[in-house]
Amino acid sequence: MMKFIQILMTAAILTMSVELANAQGKIPAEADYYTMITIPAPEGVLLEVGGVATLPDGRIAVSTRRGDVWVIENGAMNNGRIPTYTLFATGLHEPLGLVYKDQALFAAQRGELTKLVDTNGDGKADVYETIYAWPISGHYHEYSFGPKIAPDGSFFVTGNVAFSDEEWWRGESRRPWRGWTMKIHPDGTLEPWATGMRSPCGLGMIDGEFFYDDNQGDWVGSGGIFHVTKGSFTGHPAGLRWTNLPNSPVKLTTEQLYAKVDPRREEKNGQYVKPENIADEKNPKFLYQIKQDFPETRLPAVWLPHGILGISNSEIIRDETAGSFGPFAGQIFVGDQGQSKVMRVVMEKVNGEFQGVAFDFRSGFQSGVLRMNWGHDGSMYVGETNRGWGSAGTTSSGLQRLVWTGKVPLEMKTVRAMPDGFEIEFTMPVDKSKAEDLSSYAGRSFIYKYHPVYGSPTVNDEKLNIKGVKVSNDGLKVRLVIDNLRQYYLHEINVPGIRSKDGNIPVLHATAYYTLNNIPDGKKLPASEWSTKKSTIAPAKTAPAKTNAATAGKKAPSYAEIEPLLVKNTCTACHQVNKRQVGPAFADVAKRKYSNERIVQLIYNPEPKNWPEHETPMAPMPQVPKTEALKIAAWINSLRTEKAPTP
Repeated sequence: MMKFIQILMTAAILTMSVELANAQGKIPAEADYYTMITIPAPEGVLLEVGGVATLPDGRIAVSTRRGDVWVIENGAMNNGRIPTYTLFATGLHEPLGLVYKDQALFAAQRGELTKLVDTNGDGKADVYETIYAWPISGHYHEYSFGPKIAPDGSFFVTGNVAFSDEEWWRGESRRPWRGWTMKIHPDGTLEPWATGMRSPCGLGMIDGEFFYDDNQGDWVGSGGIFHVTKGSFTGHPAGLRWTNLPNSPVKLTTEQLYAKVDPRREEKNGQYVKPENIADEKNPKFLYQIKQDFPETRLPAVWLPHGILGISNSEIIRDETAGSFGPFAGQIFVGDQGQSKVMRVVMEKVNGEFQGVAFDFRSGFQSGVLRMNWGHDGSMYVGETNRGWGSAGTTSSGLQRLVWTGKVPLEMKTVRAMPDGFEIEFTMPVDKSKAEDLSSYAGRSFIYKYHPVYGSPTVNDEKLNIKGVKVSNDGLKVRLVIDNLRQYYLHEINVPGIRSKDGNIPVLHATAYYTLNNIPDGKKLPASEWSTKKSTIAPAKTAPAKTNAATAGKKAPSYAEIEPLLVKNTCTACHQVNKRQVGPAFADVAKRKYSNERIVQLIYNPEPKNWPEHETPMAPMPQVPKTEALKIAAWINSLRTEKAPTP
């Protein structure tokens, strides 16, 4: 059934492309609506940006992973003038965040929150004041992120976990408050706030509430945005080591958690064995079950599906430009370092808890997106880096601006949960005849495992049973009636058949991902108001497979044949044909001379030790169908004898 849905969606998308090509000559692209402008750096200056702050006079301050803080004048390059850079501070230890407050800049170094002040007005900091210092072990992965300013004037900072020396795959907290959110008061006192963080790179303050996003890893099935209140536990167990300290607001212990979920610390021949995903696991654990046992557990307000909406989620900012950045005022934007892009998120509160929807927004940045902030002109400043982390960008660092062109794209502006489905609101009126056709929609629901394995496949996948649709009179809203909503599950909603009322334009990003932590109460839509019209779309003609990858001597698939499988199974999120990205190039994998069967085995259970130069280990991908995995393997191995194509 799922395969039929994919065929149906492919056919609809192909039809959409033909219609639009006939009407306008080209398919609308992200760049038609949001333009990237690269801000040049002085010769010899490498802007591996770790923080971006906007000063009251409109200048932009950036901190770099090399330990410098630069202040940039005319970053918008008005009147064609080149920006000027002033070195404001130097000698910091990898500051990964920057904010302006009370005529000073504040940065989180590896081991302290530092206040930088220019007291004599010469444009350079002459005071480097330690607000609070926390202990570090020196492990390479002990990054510190922040700060963000709380409503009471204090600062939120988060700390990465380290990794075990022997169990190199297992995150651990070697010093107090690693894997924690720390609230640091201006007087230099520390208030431990919450734990359960693994790699909490992205911080955000939204309406006075603190949020962060985590990256896929051990115990973290996929990236997601968490709302963090004092005493929260967000899932990673490393920080529970310190809950016995008298000032810990979290009382859950490691022993209590492990009594509910197996940490799988197994030894063989005197060595620990790396836990792997169990492909046919009968009763996997889910994070919502942990919440039922331990109410302090926080579920992601919004899951960001791994490989689709990023792989290394970063900065969280809210659009406060009052419309200068397009039709998404008040919404949230989330960066991604690995895929060099920005996503868009809208949250709502249901039964007292945050939940919401995520969309793709803008890809193609020159390096990994780590930090964003708003300029006074309403453009988005994007700070980038990829050293040691890998990204889809073509350079190792940079600072760019994202500027709205003034054109409004046809997008799902937001998706809201309803008692019997979802309401989709669009940025412009849609063609009512197409919107009333159930064939214009498809979707599924799924969830991630909660286990000590690095990442999780999507599990318990189920097609959405869309029974009816109602379109508002103005064409701006669509109500979908779905009779198999599942609490706690991620709901993927596709709208490939929707077109604008004027111009026959398709939805720019036709897939939404809604995290349904709670199904709202309220009145359901009467069946008398539904449209149940459903047209039939002929399946798209596809080229027959030219190979059975499991059979020796047959011709391997071409890149044109294999590309849809690479995209569908999110392989292209981390791998390119000829270029090292987050993972090795396919051509480099081919040089290892693995058999097709061995490549399939490594797809299902990766062995990161084979690629020590790549810091981000590959997650298990047992959800890739065996026939498709074999075709991918055969194509990879064909690169040993054929010139790798340029996609």
